Amino acid sequence: MTRDQLEHLIRAAGSIANDDLVIIGSQALLGAFPDAPSELLTSMEADMYPLNDPDASEMVDGAIGDGSQFHSTFGIYAHGVGPETAVAPTGWQQRLIRVDASTTIPSERPRTGWCLEPHDLMLAKLAAGRERDREFVEVALRHELVRAAILRERLETMPDSHRELVRPRLDGAIKRTER
Repeated sequence: MTRDQLEHLIRAAGSIANDDLVIIGSQALLGAFPDAPSELLTSMEADMYPLNDPDASEMVDGAIGDGSQFHSTFGIYAHGVGPETAVAPTGWQQRLIRVDASTTIPSERPRTGWCLEPHDLMLAKLAAGRERDREFVEVALRHELVRAAILRERLETMPDSHRELVRPRLDGAIKRTER
């Protein structure tokens, strides 16, 4: 997915939900790095939820989600999720990165996407515990999109239920990228 494609999804989902969106999946990286390395942009899905009405994510998922006409037409789709989907460090909401998705339709209000800050995103990925997420974090570290010291610092603010699960995953990812 490209930054332009993410902005297209933000406009479409924003129109459906009549709200701005929070992007919490891997494509949130495009908020801070519009030209992120292509190996980090292989997903055609953006995990998102409406900022003020997270329950409206079901409408987004139904209208422009996996297998929808939108997906067939544009090759990308929104995965409507909820705020509980990502386990991120304390204060992540204050570090969201703004993506303005302006429109060329005069009558339509521009929409804003709020993307997880990259360090918060990487820790949320490690909390999910999937192999592909570990690899994603390692690539981001190799490309110096995130710093190990900041990841370690923010790890200490993760919810207790996840901190000790994430610690060895983070340590392993850092070690594998230092070779």
